[in-house]
Amino acid sequence: MTRIRIAPAFIRIALLLAALCALPADWAAAQGAAPMQISWEVRNRFRLFREERDFQLHVESLRNHSVLAAEQALEVQSDGRGWARNTLGRLCIDLAGKVSEPCTRDTVKESYLTPTEHPITVRLTGDVPVGAVCAWTFDDGDGPRQSTFDCAEPINFRARYGRPTQATVEVASGPDAPQRVVTQIMVRDVLIAGLGDSIASGEGNPDRPVALSDDGFCFRSYLGTASGMFYRPSRAGFKGGRSCDSYEPLQAWQRQSATWLNSACHRSLYSYQTRTALALAVAYPHIAVTYLPLACSGATIADGLFGSQRARECLTTKTTINCQGTVNAQLTELREAMTAAKRRQPNRKLDLVLLSVGANDINFSGLVADVIVENSTERTLFKRTGIIGSVEDSRAALARDLPAGFSKLREALKPLVGNDLSHVVYVAYANPALANGAPCPGGPAGFDIHPSFNADPQRLSSVANFVQSEFLPQLKALALCQGGIMCRDPAGDRMTFVDAHQAAFANHGFCARSASDPEFDRACFSAKGDSFDPDIVAAAEQPMTCGRGASEFRAYLPRGRWIRDANDSYFAAMTYPQGYSAAAVPADIHDATWGVLSAVYGGAIHPTAEGHAAMADAALPAVADVLRLGNEAEVVQEPLAPVTPASR
Repeated sequence: MTRIRIAPAFIRIALLLAALCALPADWAAAQGAAPMQISWEVRNRFRLFREERDFQLHVESLRNHSVLAAEQALEVQSDGRGWARNTLGRLCIDLAGKVSEPCTRDTVKESYLTPTEHPITVRLTGDVPVGAVCAWTFDDGDGPRQSTFDCAEPINFRARYGRPTQATVEVASGPDAPQRVVTQIMVRDVLIAGLGDSIASGEGNPDRPVALSDDGFCFRSYLGTASGMFYRPSRAGFKGGRSCDSYEPLQAWQRQSATWLNSACHRSLYSYQTRTALALAVAYPHIAVTYLPLACSGATIADGLFGSQRARECLTTKTTINCQGTVNAQLTELREAMTAAKRRQPNRKLDLVLLSVGANDINFSGLVADVIVENSTERTLFKRTGIIGSVEDSRAALARDLPAGFSKLREALKPLVGNDLSHVVYVAYANPALANGAPCPGGPAGFDIHPSFNADPQRLSSVANFVQSEFLPQLKALALCQGGIMCRDPAGDRMTFVDAHQAAFANHGFCARSASDPEFDRACFSAKGDSFDPDIVAAAEQPMTCGRGASEFRAYLPRGRWIRDANDSYFAAMTYPQGYSAAAVPADIHDATWGVLSAVYGGAIHPTAEGHAAMADAALPAVADVLRLGNEAEVVQEPLAPVTPASR
């Protein structure tokens, strides 16, 4: 009889393989295929959007991208016309700023401020056997709801808000014993309010930019002579603008204006506040975001947050023109909204406030006017009316008025956020006049839209240094109770402060230029400041020296500058402020005052959509941290005993 000798090493290998085969299935799954789990998300979870398609546009653009990269991609995709122009009519807040209660979202009527349920999509993911059948059960305490589908099919249902839904699925595949996967679905609806001034509202970025014509529009200058006329591009669709002696109805002019999320406040969907709230909803699939935009261009702490303020512009529709004159105080609007919400849902609370305010309190627009208005006639007139300010006056307001205003604002906000001011995320301004880390050199480039504009290098440097070394540090100290700023309760009175975007803006001020700037900008916005034909005969037909039509300008294309200059402001919005009393409105639309204001009132020296996106990128981590987001729902998986047909 022949004996076969087996090597000891072979025996050890065989024993090891046998041991591996005996290991639990879940250990084997962990080494290779992913275990099955229930995955769920809230559909259309940025609740300002009525339609899922608008939210999905941002889901796709933000996938593995920053908000800035997503904005740049959408700008190119829209050929510079902007994504918001199509979304504007599909919101739960109308163009007058009124919340739609209820709001019909994806064919279902919902309360906007106090949702009672949320649309959910549930899927079985991981190593799901091909052809497996899933028996689903959803139980929110009112009795189970059951359905059976192929495991590849997603399940849609509406989850009750404020109570957990137990989701269970039994997965059957061939002769194998069914497996049970369990999770709990609990939607967190985050209520965010946006407060502040023009930086908060999105000034400079109309949701539908004004359409410009290629011919000229006549403006008078303050000289009042024939030589005191000049031509700039007109609004498309408006007739009769070539002569300064024409008196077409103001209503005809207004109907060709840019369109905003809210005209009276120049609120825009491009604002960093909207983009932060939207990006939050995209990033966290288990929450919904209810966003209440209240920021208003021109707001100060006293006139805007605590008190009413003058409206920016009329709301113009196809049939009516509504010039409301004034805008309600933002804090009043917020308190009334929360009172109405708590009446329906006593436990409803304000989770977060996004805030930027303070620039108007120190008359920053007066500093801008001081820098760019060069003509002596205009300077004299504007100083007399207080339009032109000085660094000395702003410095005095920064030391005297702003700390008192912040103290009052802090006390007003505390009860709204549960006496925890860390839930007020103060997003700082960026210095608008820097390029390559130094002040812009000045000159007429970017400001030649008006013949009296020219950024004076010395005054520009003075303002840029004041903003960088005094204004921005003081705002940080005010928000964080630092640098000698006394707070009643420093631990509870400190806001969450965001300024991470400032370093990037140091390379993207209004004077920044790039070889990749839009071709129209490079060809038609002269670096020497001679973009427009001074000959009033030729300019009436073609006001631009490049020979191209103003209609080719695209407000939403990637640019080196993240700050709108005066040319951008005119070409994007060409705003004539209309929230004045009748006595203060100039006699006609060719008036010299309109010429100045139309060049700056639509957003000069404000961030572009790219700038706002960069601010949102800085704010998003801080917001997520304050809200303590990031934990995923726990998933439980367990094997079931074989199920017999009789037990089904």
